Amino acid sequence: MTTNELAGEAFPAKAMRKIKRALGPWGVFLEGFLRNPVMVGSIIPSSRFTIDKMLAPVDWDNCKLFVEYGPGVGTFCRPVLDRLPRDGQLIVIDTNPLFIDYLKQTITDSRFIPVLGSAADVEDIVRAHGHEQADYVVSGLPFSTLPDGVGPAIAAATHRVLRKGGAFLVYQFTPRARDFMARHFTRIDSGMELINVPPCFLYWGWKD
Repeated sequence: MTTNELAGEAFPAKAMRKIKRALGPWGVFLEGFLRNPVMVGSIIPSSRFTIDKMLAPVDWDNCKLFVEYGPGVGTFCRPVLDRLPRDGQLIVIDTNPLFIDYLKQTITDSRFIPVLGSAADVEDIVRAHGHEQADYVVSGLPFSTLPDGVGPAIAAATHRVLRKGGAFLVYQFTPRARDFMARHFTRIDSGMELINVPPCFLYWGWKD
């Protein structure tokens, strides 16, 4: 029996609808986690402390395109849009239609572009929306549990799509993500945020 089937038995549709109504976006996030825990990685969205620390090094005045992998219910989307210039764009990429549909319904900013797809295809997605490169990419995808070959493919595609001086911003619950980044980024700054459930490792890979 698959994880999704087990989740379906444990959380019948009627019960899940009640939970979603009671919890709002947290309920949507919970459902997304139960449907695909390997891709979501956490049952709780990132804390504001993680968000602020992760975004702190970004040069917003020179950011025209910001990309996010695995936006979930938009925990990072709104803080990014609050900082992004008026002529900038935010492209978010997720394989979970539940999250993409929710974001389309709840974020109406014209700079916001939600895409149902794989982060490994980021180059095609960026070009399809009129850009050659991205300035920054942020990701909370669980690299250590992704299917074989997917993590390295995402890291390689991200390095290619970034402009020189841009950065790959990664937050994870294990330090293994740094290994995927190190194959492509020679300069990686690191940190940690304890006020998060669970505490997470933070990495900034710079394309020099």
